Amino acid sequence: MAVQSIEILASDKINFSKWDACVAANTHGLIYAQSIYLNTLCVKWFGVVINNYETIFPIPIKQKLGIQYAYTPAFMQQLGFIGNEKNITADVIKKIQQFVKYGSFNINFHQTSFAKKYKVKPLQNFIIHLNKSFNAIQKDYKKTIVYSITKANKQNFQYKESNNVKEVLTLYKAYNKNNMPHVTAKDYTNFLQLLLALQKTGNILIRKVVNKENELMSIVLLMKDNKRYYNILNTTSEAGRKTESNYFLYHHLLLELADQNMIFDFEGSDILGVKKFYEKFGAINQSYFLWHYNVLPKPIKWLKK
Repeated sequence: MAVQSIEILASDKINFSKWDACVAANTHGLIYAQSIYLNTLCVKWFGVVINNYETIFPIPIKQKLGIQYAYTPAFMQQLGFIGNEKNITADVIKKIQQFVKYGSFNINFHQTSFAKKYKVKPLQNFIIHLNKSFNAIQKDYKKTIVYSITKANKQNFQYKESNNVKEVLTLYKAYNKNNMPHVTAKDYTNFLQLLLALQKTGNILIRKVVNKENELMSIVLLMKDNKRYYNILNTTSEAGRKTESNYFLYHHLLLELADQNMIFDFEGSDILGVKKFYEKFGAINQSYFLWHYNVLPKPIKWLKK
């Protein structure tokens, strides 16, 4: 079907039932594009709606020095077009860029054709397909992981469930206070609100590793939708790092989650050490993309640049 209608709607004008149905129906409709996620974490957002929600495109918006720009909010890895790719025409791109003349935000892994046409930067995101037995998953482990898991198995660790969302986020915030300065106190407050809402609908899973004294070694919080588990928050104590507790944690996570028609999404990373950690579990890279554009009038364009 050709593009018959292109609308750019303020969030309060969007039909969230139709929007979320489009997200749920498409493999590249990830949790970040759900209306509850956008409504809770964005300062302000608009939605491109094509052919009555056949294709959608969320646009988080901020404003600085009177200039409106599109951005990627904290804790929101990838958005982009969701739905029928045939609707991603030059007219649609032009309309987006006329609406917001400066953009720097992440678009989802499915946009490979778009990536070839427009100036985008590939970013790494590692995943494991869970639709197989744990033995099959374990066969993809790298040989270099054996030492770490063997060491962890000697520590008398226990793998436990938790429901304490605030604990996980507090530990994550404390651990990352220096290397994530762009994440504000307001971002963390909003994210806590989102996680508590997702927990009420059964879309949060928390697992931890403790030692024989019941001291916390590692903890992880996963978000969940109808396609993926998202590895959004993970923290390991100093003692846990020395005893390889995070390997123990993810090894048991994959054991628990195997044999599901789902994907385990590690949520990154281009950081070398983190990337190597994920790859040791046999995770494969499923790149997403940073789309940056600047079609501001020339004097302002140079200033913004």
